[in-house]
Amino acid sequence: MSDEINQESTSPLVFTELHEGGVAVLTLNNGKVNPLSVELLNELQSAAAELAENDQIRAVVITGNERAFAAGADIAQFAESESGLSSPERIAQIGAAFLGALNAVAGLPCPSIAAVSGVALGGGCELALACDFRVAGPKSRFGQPEILLGIIPGGGGTQRLSRLVGSSVAKELIFSGRMIQTEEALRIGLVNKAVEADQVLAEAMAMAQSFASGPRHALALAKAAIDQGLEGSLEDGLLLEQALFVKSFATPDAAVGVKSFLSDGPGHAEFG
Repeated sequence: MSDEINQESTSPLVFTELHEGGVAVLTLNNGKVNPLSVELLNELQSAAAELAENDQIRAVVITGNERAFAAGADIAQFAESESGLSSPERIAQIGAAFLGALNAVAGLPCPSIAAVSGVALGGGCELALACDFRVAGPKSRFGQPEILLGIIPGGGGTQRLSRLVGSSVAKELIFSGRMIQTEEALRIGLVNKAVEADQVLAEAMAMAQSFASGPRHALALAKAAIDQGLEGSLEDGLLLEQALFVKSFATPDAAVGVKSFLSDGPGHAEFG
């Protein structure tokens, strides 16, 4: 890409690309279907945490390959003993890796976009849900098929999917374990934009760049107000919004935006 300024591998499983304008791209690199192993999840958590600490990062895109965004957990890690399933301690370790990595993605203080080509199933769907937005190609497929293994989602599927599409739709998808294609995912609100297969990453990058050019501090506060507000009651959310509203006036963004409005009218502020 012409705007790429640096590319380095944070690990053999996750690559970080930094682009002009403060856009970062995290690419999963774990074979053809990108199973989310504990090792990949740990490295994804580290990569997201590093980006969260970088004041120059204004937006993040997460993607996989043409065949798979991520096909789900590495099922082999669920059954590492000869006698059958892995020990409860190992299962808890896997769950903790999912929780840590996906919370780190969800907790990014800037907008995040999942660029989904191919399948996003199980943990892969949960990773997409941890992002603020999802862009998908025409042949992408989403689902939480854990019930077909006799287990339940363990990477936020029961919680983030319900909050995004409503509890009834989430229950139907989780209880049945069925996969849905992009058209249905768009209709129920799981996907924000559907584009041609060769435009998925480009569209996600365009979204990221549009956010990256905006007021960084105000966007971070707005994201915090929405995400944290959904965790409590409406009353608590409104109080949180008021506190962050007041806080926003202490940021450089407010100084630039209000001054620009008073002198030139709306839509002319240039945020640094």
